[in-house]
Amino acid sequence: MTTRTALRQMLALLEGERQALAALDLDRINNCSHGKMELCDRLDKVRPEDLDEECLGLLDAVRRLNTINRRLRNLIATNVQSRIDAMAGAAGTYQGATGRTVAQPF
Repeated sequence: MTTRTALRQMLALLEGERQALAALDLDRINNCSHGKMELCDRLDKVRPEDLDEECLGLLDAVRRLNTINRRLRNLIATNVQSRIDAMAGAAGTYQGATGRTVAQPF
C-alpha cells in the first residue's frame, strides 16, 4: 500500500468516524478506532522527506478532520459529564483516591 493510498484511507475512515460520532454509533466508532490504529502503524514507517505535494495535502486534510473529530468527541464527553453531574446533584464530580465519586468544591 502506498503512502498516498493509506492517507486516502485514513481520510475516508475519519469521515466515517465523524458520521459515527454524530450518530453515536458505538460499534462503528470502535471499528474506526481499530482501523485508524492499523493505518497509523503503516504510516509510522513513512519519513516526512518522502512526502510529495499531494501527500502533504492529504496529510493536512487528515490533520484537520482528526481535529474536528477530537472536538466532537470532547463535546460529547462534556455533555455526558454534565448529565452525570446533574444526576449526582453536583457540578464537577471526580473520582477520589478511594474510587468514590466526590463533588468538587465551588
